[in-house]
Amino acid sequence: MLKRKRLNKERLDQIVSNANREKTLREQGYREQALKLYPWVCTRCEREFNHKNLQGLTVHHKDHNHDNNPTDGSNWELLCLYCHDNEHSRFLDAEYGQLTSDKEQFTTHNPFSDLKNLLNK
Repeated sequence: MLKRKRLNKERLDQIVSNANREKTLREQGYREQALKLYPWVCTRCEREFNHKNLQGLTVHHKDHNHDNNPTDGSNWELLCLYCHDNEHSRFLDAEYGQLTSDKEQFTTHNPFSDLKNLLNK
């Protein structure tokens, strides 16, 4: 019986030790750093977050480079899921616009070219 209690205590100590180590690793991640640096508010829509809904707050890299993580947080901003998706959509749209304008593809079809004649009938 005494041996079983000792094994259970050792097992619990190992679980606690693993949990503390994982917490330390998580806190070194940029999300945890950003959550410590900034108030829990979406930078765009100003929605406020708390412990219950914090999973809906994301860290956005301003330069879109996920490897650029300065510890002062200068490349991060906190955005809710919706504003974060919107930001990335706008970024992709801007990139697509640059790609198509470089090719100088113009539309030749004018759907209203004969409108005046149709209205005069």
